[in-house]
Amino acid sequence: MQYEIKAPQVLNQTIKLPASKSISNRALIIHALSGGAILPNNLSDCDDTTVIIDALQNNPHEINIKAAGTAMRFMTAFLSVKDGEEHVLTGTERMKHRPIGVLVDALRHLGADIKYAGEEGFPPLRIKGRKLEGGLLEVPGNISSQYISALLMIGPTLKNGLTLRLTGDVISRPYIDLTLWTMREFGADADWSDFETISVTPKPYKERNYYIENDWSAASYWYEMMALSTHEDDEIRLEGLMDGSKQGDSSVRYIFSLLGVKSTFESREEGVPTTVTLRHTNRCVPRLEYDFVNSPDLAQTFVVCCALKNVHFHFTGLSTLKIKETDRIEAMKKEMRKLGYVIHDKNNSELIWDGERCMPEIEGGIDTYEDHRMALSFAPASLCIDGLSINNPQVVTKSYTHFWEDIKSAGFEVIND
Repeated sequence: MQYEIKAPQVLNQTIKLPASKSISNRALIIHALSGGAILPNNLSDCDDTTVIIDALQNNPHEINIKAAGTAMRFMTAFLSVKDGEEHVLTGTERMKHRPIGVLVDALRHLGADIKYAGEEGFPPLRIKGRKLEGGLLEVPGNISSQYISALLMIGPTLKNGLTLRLTGDVISRPYIDLTLWTMREFGADADWSDFETISVTPKPYKERNYYIENDWSAASYWYEMMALSTHEDDEIRLEGLMDGSKQGDSSVRYIFSLLGVKSTFESREEGVPTTVTLRHTNRCVPRLEYDFVNSPDLAQTFVVCCALKNVHFHFTGLSTLKIKETDRIEAMKKEMRKLGYVIHDKNNSELIWDGERCMPEIEGGIDTYEDHRMALSFAPASLCIDGLSINNPQVVTKSYTHFWEDIKSAGFEVIND
């Protein structure tokens, strides 16, 4: 399947963003560990969340989480403490080549019974749930924050709680903080005890009514559209976001302020979702240097946006992009060449554009590599490039199920070829 995207002349639309996938997935696991019967409100309807809901509600022996990396990591830890239950946890072919050994080793250290059903260090996994003692655990701080979050969320259920010591540089710290914040929302006693150590008390979660904020990651694509639009009176209104959000990707509003997008909150009441209005300013930096170590999922958006705005860039902190749904560093280099931009990488963790151009070749469309963020970050490029097509556009359901419907409502023409 291929969609051709034609942009409108003017942008003026109110968008109800999807619920936060990051908060939904954490809240679901914590809710299940609390033994509660009341599901959180405003759950995300994306694929990653749906597979967790299906697994928790149906509890099959074999759980297929498809391409959901978050679900693979969170469910691995969750199933390891389900005393008396045995499950096989599997996914797509790509998932079977995404490493999980660091998390399995950590859980085994805590006493978990996990065996590899295929290649050592990779899914599928055979997990026999049991009561775990807990205690002190040391893991590298530069591993995926999802591994760390998975361990933290089971901490209150462990007999001795969990003391998690992170060695070396800690990446994606805001996602760890989001996990701790969500845990505390359900009554957990969990926090940093020093700069590298997190302490979780053995204290059961409490069931509660819980409302989930909308998704700042999804908001980033609308910020990108505003940054790329040329009509000075354009305006986009995004519903369901919070000022002072705990989501790491809420940093998008600060970064886009450097690219000429102003954010205005209708209300700044703490913990209350409101509408954010995006408008143009006359200020845009000629070059952007940014460390995405705390928000790597935003990198693709800024690669596309900066190049199309002729803003040279040097982005660092991208080491985790190599093991996402695809190798995002290589995918971005290849697809940006189709638009006429030569992007260079460095140290498997940096992307650089110094203005180098090449002959564009967009006729075959932008390939998405089974990666939702490839489709989502390139679609706004239609504001600058006529005849832009996205291949396998349905991948957006992994995080933003109604994305194509939303951009149609904003005046984009989406033609199914």
